Amino acid sequence: MKVIICGAGQVGWQIARHLSGEQNDVTIVDVNSELVRRATETLDVGGVVGHASYPDVLERAGARDADMVIAATHSDEVNMVTCQVAHSVFSVQRKVARIRSQSYLETAYSDLYRREHMPIDVLISPEKEVAEAALQRLAAPATFDTESFLDGKAQLLGIAIGAECPVINTPLRQLTDLFSTLQAIVVGIRRDGTLFAPAPGDQIFEGDACYVFAATQDVNRTLEIFGKSTKKQERVVIVGGGNVGLAVAQELERRTERVRVKVIERDRARAEIAADSLNRTIVLNGDGLDSGLLSEANVETADAVLAVTDDDKTNMLAAVRAKAMGCSMTICLVNDPTLAPLMAPLGIDAYINPRATTVSSILRHIRHGRVKGVYSIGDAEAELIEAQVLGTSPIAGQRIRDIAFPEGVLLGAVVKEGKLVKPNGSLRIDEGDLIAIFAMASDVPEVERLLQVSIDYF
Repeated sequence: MKVIICGAGQVGWQIARHLSGEQNDVTIVDVNSELVRRATETLDVGGVVGHASYPDVLERAGARDADMVIAATHSDEVNMVTCQVAHSVFSVQRKVARIRSQSYLETAYSDLYRREHMPIDVLISPEKEVAEAALQRLAAPATFDTESFLDGKAQLLGIAIGAECPVINTPLRQLTDLFSTLQAIVVGIRRDGTLFAPAPGDQIFEGDACYVFAATQDVNRTLEIFGKSTKKQERVVIVGGGNVGLAVAQELERRTERVRVKVIERDRARAEIAADSLNRTIVLNGDGLDSGLLSEANVETADAVLAVTDDDKTNMLAAVRAKAMGCSMTICLVNDPTLAPLMAPLGIDAYINPRATTVSSILRHIRHGRVKGVYSIGDAEAELIEAQVLGTSPIAGQRIRDIAFPEGVLLGAVVKEGKLVKPNGSLRIDEGDLIAIFAMASDVPEVERLLQVSIDYF
């Protein structure tokens, strides 16, 4: 597949890394020659320096025979014009644009993106993606990572294994026998910094970070088995009242179960906008690092503090201070992936990387086959892929034990006729089934082949 990626920042670079690693023909376009040079030297991609929205630049990038254009520059307007030019001048079939401004995303204006107006096939909003990720973290406070799959029927849980875990040193095969009614499978283990797909005979050790795929109704039971408490979030303090903080507060207000939310916002004008947009939430104007203000927001008794300002260091320090004051759980937003290793030493429970969430949502629309969801794990080390089995797929009509999955691939769950089923060797995979697959990055091309790669899908 031939793909043009406009924007060589973190998001563009990560997508280029994914796609070029899977033998796609990738060209990256950016006005910054240094960023283009970095991409072409470190990745197997072509590079063009220039404004992505200019027709002559897109032509140099090979737009005449491109299958897809991904516009992920820092400007919404450039991304929109790029997609328009790709459609009108070069008839590119699939166009993906990253749009930040909430005004462009209002449902009232959704007609704007119809083919006869501004033809964008997929809109990606980092703010929306991050707000959803934050809500996922709040819903499963005992995990360091969580994502929903299979129409909300299953969840991926990242669980840090401590000394209190009752199933330490237990082979995974034995876990299945002990908890036969539990719909949960350990699909990945990170040990000493290395992620791998475990075999049935592998054990769980203290210090491991496990990725567990569980049915939604079994999440609490799964967490208890792994030694984690499942306390409800009733009091939440949000530091940062921008687009992300506001979206999270609005969603928490909409929920039927009562959650008391307080928002701290430094900018007065933004604090007033947040206060006008919220009904039950208390908005405090001031610095989220001010211990007096944090005390006024009652962080000592809060179930969670969510730090989502536009400054990484502010988020980290606010989370550390809240923790020191007695808050039981802290989550912070971190744009710089190099800061991630500092989270554990600083005692921060979970973090959200907007770039990783954006990359995951873009990949979802790139994968071959009838792929419905993709979640990137770690530093693009593995993926959890949700897909519908096509009739042409080599796995259709086969029992799981007869499918030649690579070693780094595990089947997490199957949905048959709307019902979630725990996979076992004798289960037959049929056309129309929804499946969730954990795959190491190197095995993704083989998984795509098994899901039946067909360019006709595009």
